Amino acid sequence: MKLSVAPALAEITTSEVLLVAHGVTLRRAEKVILSYFLFMAVMLSLNPEAASRRIVAWALPAVLLAGIIAESRNSKPWSRVVRDWVALGLILVAYWEVDWLGGRSALAHLQQTWIGWDRFVLDQMRLRAAIEYFGGFLPSLLEVVYLSLYAIPSICLSLLYWFGGRDKIDRFSTTLFAGTFLAYALLSFFPTVSPRVAFPNQDLPHATSIWRTINVWLLEHCDISTSVFPSGHVAVAFSSAFGLLRAIPERRWVVIAAFTAAAVVFTATIYGRYHYAADGLASIAISLLAWSSTATLDRNG
Repeated sequence: MKLSVAPALAEITTSEVLLVAHGVTLRRAEKVILSYFLFMAVMLSLNPEAASRRIVAWALPAVLLAGIIAESRNSKPWSRVVRDWVALGLILVAYWEVDWLGGRSALAHLQQTWIGWDRFVLDQMRLRAAIEYFGGFLPSLLEVVYLSLYAIPSICLSLLYWFGGRDKIDRFSTTLFAGTFLAYALLSFFPTVSPRVAFPNQDLPHATSIWRTINVWLLEHCDISTSVFPSGHVAVAFSSAFGLLRAIPERRWVVIAAFTAAAVVFTATIYGRYHYAADGLASIAISLLAWSSTATLDRNG
């Protein structure tokens, strides 16, 4: 899958023209969403180990499109709001669907390289010592922000309601989903294991808290096992921040706050050993690509 796929998802197609002719309008963000779920349906159809999931995989984009058609033909102010929020709820659905592809052997040579980079950052650059310098406050803060990751898109959407403008919401959502779903689409191509699991009891934080206990429990019981590269957490955080940069660049304090939160999430993934630094860096690059590509769409109309 080429990284240039995301912007191409927003191009008008013959099927879209037919939908418009029947009173149905697809938002740019919805084109990205539908394209992702169609991509996953194709991937699952090609995977003999995922035969039992194929019907559900194909049903997902069909149900989504049916919902969009129904809302478009009977659109009300409240239904347009529901349409916004349902889209955000699909982020977790899309993430968990990656696990349907099944696991492959981890790329151990990459993990050995990445753990060396992490140890340089944590030990020689003294990132761990800096975080723990004031005791448990910063470690706990990192864990809380990491735990709250999936609230970030909702907070961003709420802020856009506050500032107003339907076009602003679709600009934000298009960048958010392009960056996040492109990262998700790449996960199965780079099977890796979290450093916390691949290198047990090594390089762990010295500070512990109830928040870390909760995060570890959630990762053990609710996370996918396909891969950790690129980082889904970092992709959501930075794609949200870049989405706000597209939608409301004039609200500098909001954009700065969003990028600060994203940076904290990235730091938490390294410090907590949930991800390698390489996982987060890849997701930042993907989010930047999504922002650049979707901004180009704006300029070209």
